[in-house]
Amino acid sequence: MNTVMPHWLTKRAYLSPEQVAIETHEGEVLTFLQLQEKSKSFARKLASVGVRSGENVGIFSGNEPQMIIAIHALSYLGCTCVLLNMRLTETELSYQIKDSNMSYLLASDSEYKKVTEMNVPVEVLSFSMIKTKQEKEVSLVTEISLDDPFTIVYTSGTTGNPKGVVHTYGNHWWSAISSALNLGLSQNDKWLTVLPMFHVGGFSICMRSIIYGISMYVMEKFDVAEVNEAIFSKNITIASVVTVMLQQLTDNLQDQAYPETFRCMLLGGGPVPKPLLETCAERNIPVFQSYGLTETSSQIVTLSPRDALKKLGSAGKPLFPGQLKIHQPDEDGVGEILVKGPMVTKGYLHNEQANTESFQNGWLATGDLGYVDEEGFLYVVERRTDLIISGGENVYPSEIESVLSGCVHVKDIGVIGKKDDKWGEIPVAFIVPSTKNVLKEEILKYAEKHLARYKVPKEIKFVQELPRTASNKLMRRELVKMLS
Repeated sequence: MNTVMPHWLTKRAYLSPEQVAIETHEGEVLTFLQLQEKSKSFARKLASVGVRSGENVGIFSGNEPQMIIAIHALSYLGCTCVLLNMRLTETELSYQIKDSNMSYLLASDSEYKKVTEMNVPVEVLSFSMIKTKQEKEVSLVTEISLDDPFTIVYTSGTTGNPKGVVHTYGNHWWSAISSALNLGLSQNDKWLTVLPMFHVGGFSICMRSIIYGISMYVMEKFDVAEVNEAIFSKNITIASVVTVMLQQLTDNLQDQAYPETFRCMLLGGGPVPKPLLETCAERNIPVFQSYGLTETSSQIVTLSPRDALKKLGSAGKPLFPGQLKIHQPDEDGVGEILVKGPMVTKGYLHNEQANTESFQNGWLATGDLGYVDEEGFLYVVERRTDLIISGGENVYPSEIESVLSGCVHVKDIGVIGKKDDKWGEIPVAFIVPSTKNVLKEEILKYAEKHLARYKVPKEIKFVQELPRTASNKLMRRELVKMLS
C-alpha cells in the first residue's frame, strides 16, 4: 500500500517553527519556519520561469542554504531533483543532463559562469536570477507519496559510465528512520554537514534534519582546523566524514579531546585503515564505521556504539529494516555483498540492463566483496573489480593500504594491480609521503614485516596527491592511467 504523509518541511515548520534548521559557518541562521517560507517563495518563482510538476530539474551547487531551499522548492512543485557533482567535466555533465532528460539546470551564483561556459544542452538559471522573478500563483504540494521519486544521483563512475540512481521519498524516509534507530536521537543534536550535499551522504543529513527536527551546521568545504573548531565551539553532536578527513582531524586534534557532548563521528567512504581506528579508540574519538552506496540512500550497515571497540574494522550489522547476505563465498567466507531493504533504490534511470544485472528478488548486488563473522558483523574487503589475483592468490588493495597507512612515512596510499608475465598481476602502491627524502626501501621493509610476501607491493611510486572523487573515494582507474 502506498503511504502518503504531509509534506515534510510543512509538517516540521508546524511542529518546530522556531527550531534552528540551518546554521552556516559564516553565521547565517534559518529556522524551520523561515526555511519553509523561503522554499515556498522560491517554488512560486520557479513556476513563473516555467518549471512544472513531474519534471526532472538539475541542481549544480556546493553546500549552501540556497541549495537546500531549492531542493525543498522543487519538492513543493512535485519535481525530481537531479543532484550534480560540481567536479564534472563538460562531457560528463552533458551526458547526465541528456540521460536524466532534465528541463532546467539550477546553478549556485558562484558556479553559474562555469556552467554556462560549458555550453550544456539545457537552460541554466542561477539562484539569483530566480530570486528576481515574480511569484506565480500555483498549487504547491501538501502531501507526499513515499513511492514517488524525489532525487536522482549519479554513481561516481569509478567503475564505468555513471548510472542515475532514482531515490523515492520512501528511500530517504527509511534511511533517516534506520539511522535514528541505530544512533539514537536527542533534541540537542546538531549535525555537521561538510560532505557535499550533491552526494547522497551529504544529502541524507538534509533529510534527517527535516524528519528529526534537528539543526544542520553547514560548511561549504572541508577545512580541518575549521571543522575541529566547530566541534569544540558550536555544540556539534554528530559529524559525517570520510577516512581522509578523519585522518586529518585526528592529526590536527593533537592532545585535545573532543567535548563529551560530541557523540558520533559517522565514518563512510570505504574500508578504513586499522591503525587509524586504533588511534581513535585510544583517544576516545567516537567513530562509528558504516557501509553504504548511492543505491542505498546513504548507510545501510553501521557499527553501533556498543560494538565500536570490540569489532574494530567492521562496518557493523544491517540497520533495523535492512538485510545483508554474502553471495557465493570462497573458502575464506569472502563473497559479493548483497543488500535489501526499504532504503534501497528500486532501480537505475533508463537502464534496464543495469537493473537486470544488479537486482534480483529485491536484493541489490553491490559489486563489493566482504565477509560476515560468526556474530553477523560485516567486514568490507574490496570492490570486486579492484581485486588483484597474484600467483593464484587473492590480494585486496584495501588490506595493503590499511597496513601501510600505519607506516610513519605514509601520508596517503592507493594500491592497484598491474599485469605481470610471471604472476598474472602484481600490487603497485602509489604513496603520498609524509616525510621528506623517504626511501622506497624503508616502506618496503615495513611492508615485509607486516604483510605476507605475495601482498608486498612490487613497485612503489611517490606522488604529490591521489586522485579522489568529490566524496574522497579513491579513483583506482585514474591510478591505472598513471601506470602507463
